[in-house]
Amino acid sequence: MPHSPAGDGEHHDLVLQPRNVQFDWNALPMHWIPGEPMATHVINVLHLLLPEGERWFVRTFKEALPLIRDERLREEVLGFVGQEAIHAEAHQGVLDHLLAKGLDPRPYTRQAEYLFQRVLGEHPELTGTAARENLIERVAVIAAIEHFTAFLGDWVLNADGLDRAGVDPVMLDLLRWHGAEEVEHRSVAFDLLRHLDPGYARRIRAMAITGPVLVQLWVRGVRFLMANDPTLRPGAARPSWRAYTAASGRGLLPHLGRAARSAARYLRRDYHPTQEGSTRQAVAYLGSSPAARAAAH
Repeated sequence: MPHSPAGDGEHHDLVLQPRNVQFDWNALPMHWIPGEPMATHVINVLHLLLPEGERWFVRTFKEALPLIRDERLREEVLGFVGQEAIHAEAHQGVLDHLLAKGLDPRPYTRQAEYLFQRVLGEHPELTGTAARENLIERVAVIAAIEHFTAFLGDWVLNADGLDRAGVDPVMLDLLRWHGAEEVEHRSVAFDLLRHLDPGYARRIRAMAITGPVLVQLWVRGVRFLMANDPTLRPGAARPSWRAYTAASGRGLLPHLGRAARSAARYLRRDYHPTQEGSTRQAVAYLGSSPAARAAAH
């Protein structure tokens, strides 16, 4: 697949809509990238973080709806909420499958629940300006996270190394369907943040905090999955940055340098998410996704 262009001219015409999907995980192997347990589990961290994280997105954006004074942005936020709710359930299905196969994700997902429900959740004791500021801070964190999910979505849509590796087709469809919707709605959280706070400082502060925390969560998630994978001998396959770099060189994982450059672009004052990825490419995949087509019939 060719690498997508940086932005396109049709994004302003987009109407976001949730798409029903159906995934059958019965035949999913533990290492759905054949012979690549670490690369498999690096991507599996998505399933650990996203169900609870995306439910938090939904709660936060619903809380923000009364503050939106632009009708078009309100419609985009509602479309975003609908899509994220379906994403959460789709990834939950993978967690249920892992549990049935002997890899219990709950020790990690309980920590994710604490993070998104307690640390980053609503604070009903706050009122007035303090409550509004807390809400906008959470929107700023979501905008930073959505920058990374859009980067990952663009990557997976163009990751022909996964096709060459013979990745399980159902998992590849989940990743590309989700990735395509992340590219499709990549501007919504950013536009909502700019609507609530057009300044520069909050956006940069949120990225400075969110980026390192995401890396830490990901590293801990990979270590957890590798340590609890019942098909691996204890200590036989330790995750390492060297192994990650090798896997990214084979096209199985995103290049760390590209991820860092993407984060740096977010820091530019004139940045807007439409500069990343291709809406045309994303919508084209969504029209051909086997899971979306199956659910439509």
